[in-house]
Amino acid sequence: MKTVVLEVRSPAESMAEFAQAWKTGKAARSARIAFATPELLWQVLTAKRWELLKVLCGAGPISIREAARRVERDVKAVHSDITALLDAGVLDRAEGGGVVFPFDAVKVDFLLKAA
Repeated sequence: MKTVVLEVRSPAESMAEFAQAWKTGKAARSARIAFATPELLWQVLTAKRWELLKVLCGAGPISIREAARRVERDVKAVHSDITALLDAGVLDRAEGGGVVFPFDAVKVDFLLKAA
């Protein structure tokens, strides 16, 4: 199963891990998409977009129209949400059109601590 971890990390932490992996030649332990703050993560992953990810998870390449049909929503609204997910690096464009979420599972990982 190919899993992606959506996490909250500062850009400095992400770059430090990348630099260490580059220096040692060891690849990251898993696919990761980092957001700078929990607020940014929830701004990108709204309830409607999370619903889209659920239907795209493991589905392979899919057209925007088909994604809209599966979530029973308007194509224009789904197009807007897919554009936001593409811009955030969560989705990829598929060859021949449409989009793909190249993972079978998603794990969201962040820590909420006292200020």
